[in-house]
Amino acid sequence: MREGRVPSRVATPEPPLPERSPIIVWFRRDLRLSDHAALHAAARTGRPVIAVAIRDPLVDALGAAPKWRLGEGLRVFGDALRAAGSRLILRTGDALDVLQRLAEETGARDVWWMRAYDPDSVARDKIVKAGLEARGVTAMSCAGHVLFEPWTVETGTGGFYKVYTPFWKAVRGRGVVAPLPAPSRLPAPDAWPGSERLEDWRMGRAMDRGADIVARWANVGERAAQDRLEAFLDDGIDGYHQTRDLPGVVGTSNLSENLALGEISVAQCWHAGQRARHEGRAGAETFLKELVWRDFAYHLTWHTPHLLTRNWRTEWDAFGWREEADTDEVRAWKQGRTGIAFVDAGQREMYVTGRMHNRARMIVASYLTKHLMTHWRIGQKWFEDHLIDWDPANNALGWQWAAGSGPDATPYFRVFNPVTQLDRFDRDRAYVDRWIAEGQANPPPEALSYFEAVPRRWGLDPDDAYPDPVVEPGEGRARALAAYENRAF
Repeated sequence: MREGRVPSRVATPEPPLPERSPIIVWFRRDLRLSDHAALHAAARTGRPVIAVAIRDPLVDALGAAPKWRLGEGLRVFGDALRAAGSRLILRTGDALDVLQRLAEETGARDVWWMRAYDPDSVARDKIVKAGLEARGVTAMSCAGHVLFEPWTVETGTGGFYKVYTPFWKAVRGRGVVAPLPAPSRLPAPDAWPGSERLEDWRMGRAMDRGADIVARWANVGERAAQDRLEAFLDDGIDGYHQTRDLPGVVGTSNLSENLALGEISVAQCWHAGQRARHEGRAGAETFLKELVWRDFAYHLTWHTPHLLTRNWRTEWDAFGWREEADTDEVRAWKQGRTGIAFVDAGQREMYVTGRMHNRARMIVASYLTKHLMTHWRIGQKWFEDHLIDWDPANNALGWQWAAGSGPDATPYFRVFNPVTQLDRFDRDRAYVDRWIAEGQANPPPEALSYFEAVPRRWGLDPDDAYPDPVVEPGEGRARALAAYENRAF
């Protein structure tokens, strides 16, 4: 059995003796007080609660932007815990070692957490669970950051879903447990264990000067996430089904940043979307479908973990993608200097804000994998280093979808034309003008911020001439289709 398959809304367990022994709640990508099953159950016991975050090897392996954003999230979450009469204990090291030492220091008999579903976290958590229980410490995990846990959704024949639309049809009518309230106060232990200082973790070190730029755009913490959802429900959801594909307007919820760190639960978003649907709001069902697409990514990741590291369709292993990550063409792609405005605007938006509009992500990914014939893993790694809303399952599924190598993927012979896509989705060029400074007499601040954020060694200047295309759309399409027709599978 995989790690910790217990119900998400368990009855509050009877406290073990001694009755005042604290409960350790281990926070990972679930930085909130509301709708947190493990925290809610711990608070209901009346026993002291010790919240801990661990900088373990999985945290150290994060890319530059996700790691910086996690640090910001921990800072704000620590403030929220203090307001509830508690505090966040920070420790560095192997997760099992840290939790065992903390249990010994505090006399805790229980360690509880919210489940994760990516293979690295699952492997770690299985080790932690077994190790703690071998020491007589109860390890309990609760349903985590999905609407429907991956093993609970099955096809009619008992298998897992490989195509999104049937998956959506299978879950759209399912009930989702109502979100839990935040505890008003958290009981404190008689003595707090020692904690490291967040600033000593230097979570933004790899971001260098880019951190100050991205910080202007980040909306950090549970309160910011709730405000974001409320604003979307007030002003955005009615037209969401039409505006979500238009990068030049504010047409999405922008909640991906907060969902990535669990500053808001997907169940909270789901119930808000359902209320809007019952009210007849036009874009509500499209919003719900996007939440389920996120679940679908974790459904696939759980059942086929290789989605994150290699071609989901093994026949694509024989395809002739280029594997070099530092060719002139790839370097131009990374720098937003391909000469293809839609591609470059997307990359620059990511450098400045830490996010990229979903339509732009499709175009950026398609251009790399098809026009530049470069392996999707290179793009996957680039996004992993630069997105503050980075999510392992969604990033991998998105790249494999665009490349054609994944489940429910766009066919490889469907090659997005980035010029006609721009005409369709950014007709007045609001998006590209916002992010590309070259050629504008008075470029907007957002476009100029790109040159403040990128590494100085790139030597880029807004007065530079905008480059000619490294690969023309027609040439790239012909090259991609020729490679597909001559494939070895």
